[in-house]
Amino acid sequence: MSKAAVQLYPYQQAWFRDRARFKLGLFARQTGKTFTTTLEITDDCFEAITQGKRERWVILSRGERQAKEAMEEGIKRHCQAYSLGFKTLEGEFVGADGTYKQFDVELPGGSKISSLPANPDTARGFSANVYLDEFAFHADSKKIWAALFPVVSNGYKLRVTSTPNGKGNKFYELATGKDETWARHRVDIYKAVQDGLPRDIEELRTALNDPDIWAQEYELHWLDEASAWLSFDLINAVEHDDAGDPARYEGGDVFVGVDIGLRRDLFVIWVFERVGDVFWTREIIAERRASFATQDELLDGVMRRYQRVRAVWMDQTGMGEKPVEDAKRRYGASRVHGVLFTGPSKLALATAGKQAFEDRKVRIPLGDRDLRADLHKLRKEQSPTGAPRFVAPSDGEGHADRAWACFLGLSAAAQGASPIEFTPVPSGPRGMDGPADDGRSDHRVPEPSAW
Repeated sequence: MSKAAVQLYPYQQAWFRDRARFKLGLFARQTGKTFTTTLEITDDCFEAITQGKRERWVILSRGERQAKEAMEEGIKRHCQAYSLGFKTLEGEFVGADGTYKQFDVELPGGSKISSLPANPDTARGFSANVYLDEFAFHADSKKIWAALFPVVSNGYKLRVTSTPNGKGNKFYELATGKDETWARHRVDIYKAVQDGLPRDIEELRTALNDPDIWAQEYELHWLDEASAWLSFDLINAVEHDDAGDPARYEGGDVFVGVDIGLRRDLFVIWVFERVGDVFWTREIIAERRASFATQDELLDGVMRRYQRVRAVWMDQTGMGEKPVEDAKRRYGASRVHGVLFTGPSKLALATAGKQAFEDRKVRIPLGDRDLRADLHKLRKEQSPTGAPRFVAPSDGEGHADRAWACFLGLSAAAQGASPIEFTPVPSGPRGMDGPADDGRSDHRVPEPSAW
C-alpha cells in the first residue's frame, strides 16, 4: 500500500488505509466518500503496477452522470497525482435489459478501471473488484446485490459507501449488521468536522431547514419507512438521468399538475410527457412567495414550450379559486380542471400517483434531494373519526407541494381511464368560461387500475 498522493483528513486516512476485503462506509453527505474510495482504487492499481501485476476495478454508480463524475473527478485526478500515464475510453455496455454508457481508464501493465450505472445487468457483467457508490440510492439494490456477490466471491475486494436512504434497501441491512466479516466505518458530520473538514455545522443545519433530511444525511439516522406513502425504494426505482430536462421534450402529449401556494407553501408546476406508456418528467417549477401574476406567467411559459398540452389539473382549494378561473379563461375549460383538496379527492389522487410509481410508469429527475424529500415526507394517517388523511411536516419547504403537483399531473394523464367521481369543483360565473362548461364534467381521478 502506497502513501496517499493527496492530503486526507484523519477519517479519510482511516478509510484509505483499511484494506479489508469487504469494507463499508456510512458517510455523511459531502464528506468525500467517493473521492477517498477512488483514491484507494487508484492506489491499489499503482501498487499492482510497481509489482508487475494488474488489477481490475469496476465502479457502479446510481446513474450515468454519477458514473462519469466518479471517473472524471476521482480516478483521473488521482492518476494525475500519482503521475500515472493512462488512456481514457468511452463506450457502451450491452446487457440483456439495455445499453449503458461505460467509462474506462486503462493503466500501464494492463490494469483497468471502469465506471458505469448500476443495475443487475451491469453488476453481473464483470469479474473484478467492485465499488458500489451511494449504494442506498441504487434502484433494485437487493437485485443488484444478488447479481453482484457471486461475481466478487472469487477473492475480489468489495467497497460499499453511501449516506442513509431509509430502511428498505440492502445498504441498510449491510450497515446495521453485527457480523465481523465487514469492516464498517461511520463518519457523521460531527466526526468529519472534528477531524478538520471545514464546515459550519449550525449554518448548514439552519440553511437546510429540514430536521428529517439533517438527521438522515448528516447525522446518519435511519428514517422509518413504515408510514411514508412513497418509500425511498419506490422513488429510487423511477429516477432517471434524462428526466427533468425540458430540452428532451419529444413533441408528445403533455399533462400538467399545478399545486397553488403563495406565502408559506410552494407554488409548483409539474410537467409530464407521455412516451409510450411511461410519463416522463420534463420540467418541475417550484417557487416560493410568487405573486399570482408571476404564477400566471410561469404557467403561460409552460403552455408555450409544450405544443401538445392535453390537460392541466390545478389545486383549486382556497386561494386556488381565482388562478383556476383565470387559467380556464386563457387556455380553455376543456383543458384546465380545478380539484378541491378534500379527504376523498386527496386519497384518490395519492392512490393513483402511488400506483404509477409502483408500476414504474413515471420517470423523475435523478438525485434531486429536495424533490426526494418532498415525495417521501407525505404520510397517510387516520383522523380521529377513523377516516384516512394525508399529512406532511411543515419544515419551511411546504407540505409536500411537489408531491401533490406530481399526483395532479399523473391523474390528468390518466383521466380517460376508468374514472371515479369525487366532490365536483364549481367553475367561475357562467359565461366566464363559456356556456358549455358547468365545472362538473371532468373533475375525476382515475382508479389505480388505470395504470
